[in-house]
Amino acid sequence: MKSHLVFRPSARASLLLHRRSALTGALLLGLLVLLMVASACLGQTYVSPGDVWHTLGTGTGPHELVVNELRVPRILVGALVGAALGLSGALVQSVTRNPLASPDVIGVGHGAAAATVVALATGVVASPGALPLVSVAGGLAAAALVYVLAWRRGMQASRFVLTGVGIGVALGAVVQLYLADSELEAAEQVKLWLTGSLNGRGYEQAGPLAVVLVASVPALVWASWALRTLGLDADTAAGLGVRVDRVRLGLTGLGVVLAAVATGAAGPIGFVALASPQLARRITRTAQLPLFNSALTGAVVLVGADLAARTLLPPLEIPVGALTSLVGGPYLLWLLGRRSAVR
Repeated sequence: MKSHLVFRPSARASLLLHRRSALTGALLLGLLVLLMVASACLGQTYVSPGDVWHTLGTGTGPHELVVNELRVPRILVGALVGAALGLSGALVQSVTRNPLASPDVIGVGHGAAAATVVALATGVVASPGALPLVSVAGGLAAAALVYVLAWRRGMQASRFVLTGVGIGVALGAVVQLYLADSELEAAEQVKLWLTGSLNGRGYEQAGPLAVVLVASVPALVWASWALRTLGLDADTAAGLGVRVDRVRLGLTGLGVVLAAVATGAAGPIGFVALASPQLARRITRTAQLPLFNSALTGAVVLVGADLAARTLLPPLEIPVGALTSLVGGPYLLWLLGRRSAVR
């Protein structure tokens, strides 16, 4: 059986589709739909799938508040944030060729978090819908600083990651110092945001994130082509006319924007961007990280984690960021051990 399918919509255009990736994408999409339905039904108040469908269709009924106001907007935000983090992790890891690299490890998430924390604590941002813009600015600033400090006549992956870790630690210290000097009410609000949670998230967070994801589609189409050129060695790519450093900068910038907007929408949620691309790659068994399946994997992971966070210890609700970090920590240790064993 052929591992690839070739579609030719015209004489000048063709599309190469990896058969296993397509099947995996369909299965992940189905799993995501099932998790979203389960999340809409389950909780302290059980709502049957039929009642959920009726409430969504009519906008009325005894479960209108639970379904339309509390659960469905939260589920949409979780799926969009997970997809953005999965894409961001795939882009950054592909550029650095390092499975340990992700926005929350190399300092991008910390930059977005620091900017958003300062905006929340000082009252600069009056509307929650403006938080993604603040996060994008903070994430881009942190990424630019990491890129400048790590550049030494080229970009070496290990130096890039270590520089990002150092910047992340410094930005984390800035946030802690700011919290120590803030008023109690502002500090509590910021601490709640820093845990990373989908509680209380609604369409005002989902809207900007959806716009960014849709606007990123042309760039992601280009990224899928650019990633194939990055799979070549630098000399071969340069011989084909590819400006490797500019391609890397463009892909990293796209990943930073996606991670920063996701952080602004839900707070810093760790390890989704780190683990999702690697899980997608192992499932699809492709040579390079699959962008589309990384996005679906991130959405599945975050929607599933949020469902578990809401239902594991009722009536207590665990912040989803704490749950993903609890699971992601051992995964990171396993990944470090595996890389050491390979070496």
